[in-house]
Amino acid sequence: MANLLKNRETQLAAVIVLMLVLIAFVNPDFIAPSNLLSVYTESSILIILALAQMLVVLTRCIDLSVAANVALTGMVVAMINSQYPELTLPLVIAAGVVLGTLLGMINGLMVWKLGIPAIVVTLGTMSIYRGIVFLISNGEWVNSHEMSLAFINTPRTEIFGVQGFAIISLLIIAAIYIFTEKRPLGREMYAAGNSPTAAFYTGIDVGRTQFWAFTISGMLSGLCGYLWISRYAVAYVDVALGFELQVVAACVIGGVSIMGGIGTVLGCVLGALFLGVINNALPVIGISPFWQMAISGSVIVIAVIANSRAERKVGRIILRKATLARG
Repeated sequence: MANLLKNRETQLAAVIVLMLVLIAFVNPDFIAPSNLLSVYTESSILIILALAQMLVVLTRCIDLSVAANVALTGMVVAMINSQYPELTLPLVIAAGVVLGTLLGMINGLMVWKLGIPAIVVTLGTMSIYRGIVFLISNGEWVNSHEMSLAFINTPRTEIFGVQGFAIISLLIIAAIYIFTEKRPLGREMYAAGNSPTAAFYTGIDVGRTQFWAFTISGMLSGLCGYLWISRYAVAYVDVALGFELQVVAACVIGGVSIMGGIGTVLGCVLGALFLGVINNALPVIGISPFWQMAISGSVIVIAVIANSRAERKVGRIILRKATLARG
């Protein structure tokens, strides 16, 4: 029981429950099952992108281009749908996913083959992708009346009262969990981030592992490009502008170490839900939404401090045990 209480996921879940209780004192309707389901649905895209980011961060990298990837792939699928409405939706979505995957591969190749730090690469590609969005759209919007009903409504389709957005996120959660826990490449991502040198001597190509992490991140970002446009029924240059901060925040809050090698799917999901509750609760309790960025930034700093202290504590325990063993 003591170990369970010290578990990061348990603590974060308890904080979320406490937040819901406090919010309920101001607005009891907020904790109604239908509204909580709505909060999860609203957080679905953040959850998917946070899981994508987690894979990259596990390998001691970071992908700051995820939101720009969403904007570019979202604009492309919206333009395809508006200009070629006869194309089936699976083909349109596939186009976005393939494009997102290619964008992720570009990041991964530059990190792997050219040895450029990931933060430099993705800062550059973030600007490039945003610029391409403007070039292909000429700064114009694609509005809902230019999109097909299937394009907009398919992810909104409910199955047993649960929207497609939430169902897709649940499927992604399950897939990433199986990937990180059961698949060799998923375990290699932990090893590459935990100790690149040790991973190299065990036969793991760290650069290749980072490449695949960026590739998967790009693929999921491409999927989210379609989901985002379908969700808000509009495509424009500044789609998801600044959303990378929310994505990184969800990872860090969920216990994913920015030093790599540490993090869980459950923790990442809880981190995204934590932000989802905050973002949905601020208007309810009378706090301006413009404070969301400041609150998210503050939470990131606090979470990084908490993570670093926990990692130092583990390091001291390991060192103490090694000293006793030599003695």
